[in-house]
Amino acid sequence: MNAEDMKINNLVEYKNQTYVISEIFQNNQKDYFVKIENDIQDLFIPAKNVKPIQITEEWLQKFGFSKIYKSDQIIRYERPEEFIKYDIELSSKKITEGLKIYGNLIKCKYIHEFQNIFSSLFGQESFSLNNPILSTVRS
Repeated sequence: MNAEDMKINNLVEYKNQTYVISEIFQNNQKDYFVKIENDIQDLFIPAKNVKPIQITEEWLQKFGFSKIYKSDQIIRYERPEEFIKYDIELSSKKITEGLKIYGNLIKCKYIHEFQNIFSSLFGQESFSLNNPILSTVRS
């Protein structure tokens, strides 16, 4: 995972557990480190050791999406806000897979990308440490 793509409150994986990034810093040798937290522990580790979390149906449901359509080619999920959708393409091409906001495709396959897009577009942490969603996600 690229350290430059990480932001505070991003969800990441470390040793098969889900964590929230609570700090990002660089040492004198310019190596990135992160503090990650979940309900079990807080750790300071090299940023290169965390892994991105792939977007799955389970994650989409945790983030308030519902499956609204399924065909042989695509599965579509939608949030209560009609302008936010996520398509999972079932073919190997993956041309139209990703987040759709106001009909515009934004390719993203990892949770942290999804979080960063929401933060950039809407000026808020959509799935942050203070969000009740994390009570089901953090462990």
